Amino acid sequence: MRIVVVSAGLSSPSSTRLLADRLTAATLEHVDAETEVVELRALATEIAQHFVTGFPPARLAAALDAVAAADGLIAVTPVFAGSYSGLFKSFFDLIDKDSLTGKPVLLGATGGTARHSLVTEHALRPLFTYLRALVLPTAVYAASEDWGEEGLAQRIARAGAELARFTTPAAVPGQGAAPDVDTAAAIAPRSLPGAITSVDPADGFVTVPFEQRLAALRVP
Repeated sequence: MRIVVVSAGLSSPSSTRLLADRLTAATLEHVDAETEVVELRALATEIAQHFVTGFPPARLAAALDAVAAADGLIAVTPVFAGSYSGLFKSFFDLIDKDSLTGKPVLLGATGGTARHSLVTEHALRPLFTYLRALVLPTAVYAASEDWGEEGLAQRIARAGAELARFTTPAAVPGQGAAPDVDTAAAIAPRSLPGAITSVDPADGFVTVPFEQRLAALRVP
């Protein structure tokens, strides 16, 4: 199992990277997985080149491939003008339109004030819903005053547990692994109202009614 972490922090050290690292650690408390961090700051020039030439340089291509192949994704951005950063959006503009379909995604954002705390719901969640990802119920926003506070630690722990839960299907005797229906039920209404996207390539990544898909996931 592999979890890829995308951090769009621009400074070094970066509070965005710190939040990404803590979300990763919280996830790994519940699941044994390999992790890979994609620092967008190091890829900024290559991202711009891709937009101009239409071809990704080697390091950027490797990062895009890693995100597409991941079992789960942690995506964290600093807040710029009340939304995600341009670098963050530019990277995900280059993602293949089908590569995030059905992939569980944990969202995080950092900012200087709590006034931007809804950026995860007003900007980040719609972006990943458009990309047909399964966005986890708990998104974590960290303002400058949140660091060291118990509330932030609790949100990070809850979010990490959710990502671990959805990327680790429960075993069913005689049938191997089965999807986590409870988590699917929690995520799907937030990701695609009234529906859930099929993650079976044989289905052509079609969207089916949520209740129908959930019923198909249930084990008799």
